Amino acid sequence: MIEIGLTGWSDHPLICPDPKRKLIDYASHLPVVELDSSFYAIPPEKNITQWIKNTPETFQFIPKAYAPLTKHKGQIEETRSLEDLFKIYKATFSPMMKSGKIKAFLFQFPPTFSCRKGHVEYLRKVRRWMADLPIAIEFRNQSWYSEEFKSGTLAFLKEMNFIHVVVDQPQTPNNSVPFTPVATNPDKTFIRLHGRNYEGWLGDDTKDWRTFRTLYDYSDEDLKEIMQAARDLEKDSKEVTVIFNNNSGGHAAKNAKTLQKMLGIEFEGLAPQQLDLFL
Repeated sequence: MIEIGLTGWSDHPLICPDPKRKLIDYASHLPVVELDSSFYAIPPEKNITQWIKNTPETFQFIPKAYAPLTKHKGQIEETRSLEDLFKIYKATFSPMMKSGKIKAFLFQFPPTFSCRKGHVEYLRKVRRWMADLPIAIEFRNQSWYSEEFKSGTLAFLKEMNFIHVVVDQPQTPNNSVPFTPVATNPDKTFIRLHGRNYEGWLGDDTKDWRTFRTLYDYSDEDLKEIMQAARDLEKDSKEVTVIFNNNSGGHAAKNAKTLQKMLGIEFEGLAPQQLDLFL
């Protein structure tokens, strides 16, 4: 099974035109969403309750791990211990877990998180602290996929029952990881699409570098490549989830709809649409 989703539901006017109904409208088009706000703060209980209420029974979320849990330093000041933060994070999302609305937790590690013994041990701690919950791992340091470590990386992800996040991004000299369409979990695999804006990924010497990085409109030829990769991964993983993160130019929703049409799939259990924008 192949599913398609976007990062967040706030920046997609094509499918979420009503500011008061953004998540409701989103859930009428796509069955899964990446929850990015949980990277910046552990959300309050009322938000979790509202998100559950505003989505159909089969709709699922991919919460992004809180920044301190993935060794993102300098972004958020925290005085609580890591072990306590993991407990709080899991408790916060327990209502979603109980209602079956968690696809997986996304642990996206920073470029400084290289392939070395201390970081491998930290990944073991993540598995221990998150118990048997579904965890997707995205690396942003190319050393994990180097000739020396690639086979060990993939074997380790499989051993830990981690979901491999296959990253699509431009291949810049120093800050990219290669497209590696390999499944490490028999149940789930993610493909996360950051766009292919080469210039935008060359460096972060401008204050809006994040915006430039995701400014990309996937062509039909690009999407055919993604479609083939998803179908190949489907042979080794029951669910392949394709997440579009090329949001800054408003292209993600359009690209997602195009890929869905190419794949010829209809998603079941969606919320009723106010208006079919694509007739």
